[in-house]
This record gives sequence, C-alpha cells and structure tokens, in this order.
Amino acid sequence: MRLLQHEKELEEPFEKNQIGSSAMAYKRNPMRSERINSLARHVLALAMDPAMTASTQWLERTLDDSANKRICVPEAFLAVDSILILYANIASGIVVYENVIKTNMMQELPFMGTEEILMNAVLKGGDRQELHEKIRIYSMEAGREVKEFGRPNDLVDRIAKDETFGMTKDEIFAALNPDNLCGRAKNQVTDFIQEQVNPVLEKYQNLLNTEIGSVNV
Repeated sequence: MRLLQHEKELEEPFEKNQIGSSAMAYKRNPMRSERINSLARHVLALAMDPAMTASTQWLERTLDDSANKRICVPEAFLAVDSILILYANIASGIVVYENVIKTNMMQELPFMGTEEILMNAVLKGGDRQELHEKIRIYSMEAGREVKEFGRPNDLVDRIAKDETFGMTKDEIFAALNPDNLCGRAKNQVTDFIQEQVNPVLEKYQNLLNTEIGSVNV
C-alpha cells in the first residue's frame, strides 16, 4: 500500500482537512499504513520478550515471568486490535487511480511482453533466433531512451518499423493486451473470494455490521 501510494496508483482514505505532511503541504503520506507497520513491529518485539524469559527460566515455579506477562500479553492484544481497526479503515476507503496504473503498466508492458511479440511474429513466419536478437537490441535501445533521457518507451515503434517482424503497431498492442496476459489470475481471485473470504464474512456478519469508530491510535 505504501509503495503503491508512492507511485500514485492507490491512496489511503484522506479526510477533507487532513494534513498530509508537516513539512511538505502537497503530500498525502500513507500515515495509517505507516502506523500499522510501526505497531506490527512492536507486536513482534513483544513476542520476543516472553520467549527470552522462557529461554532462561528453565520452567521453574518462579515469578520472574509475572511482570513480563502482565505487560506483554495485554499490550500485544491492544496493539493487534489497533492494527485491525486501522486496516478496516484503510480497506473501506481505498482510492484507486486506474489511469495512473494503466500509464505505469503500459510504460513497462512492451518490455514484459517481448516474448508474446516474439511468438506472434514467429507464427507469421519469422525466424525465432533472428527476431529474438533484434528484440534484445531494440529493448536495450528503448531502455536507454527511458533511463538516460527520460523519454517514453518506444520499443513498440522500433519493432513495428522492422519489416522482419511482419506486425503492425496495432497488432503489437493487441498482442500486449493485459487482459490476455493474466493467466488464471482473475479466476483465482474469484475462487478465493467465493470459497475463502465470503464464508468468513457470512459467519461474522453480525460483527461486520458494527460501525467502527474513529481511528486515532
């Protein structure tokens, strides 16, 4: 979530008068996700505390774990409860910027889809070894344009201009259609929701109907 918000693809819920950053007014920091990370590390640290006690106690009937337990157990439960409240708040109001996602994806897709382009060109009668070498060279050149000069990815244009591939620009983009490159991802997500998520939601429907209060952790 934090990485995708940095890429401006997703965003946490953002209140009307919320301050995004104390230093840079334009920013919208993923503060809830950052808080979850912080609390999660605290819970992991708490788990180490009783483990350290157990490793030196030798299972004796002593009280040297008493103070430790009175602190670690309730703090762990409270911290995890806070994490879940924050998580529910984020999940209920995630903002998705589809156009940014599409732009970022299409910038990299020609590189990731070179095998698909290669196979389509071979089906048109091209020599696989020759085309593979050309795609390698064109990819390096296009990558240099992007990384050194900050220019758009022009790999598709380079391939379309080469008659050896026998593919128009439209045919190349058709081969790079993301919907055709996802494998069974869509079905797997649907199956997981129907078989794993929905039964749990139905089981705890009464709890889900309880409104979650403010998230000032």
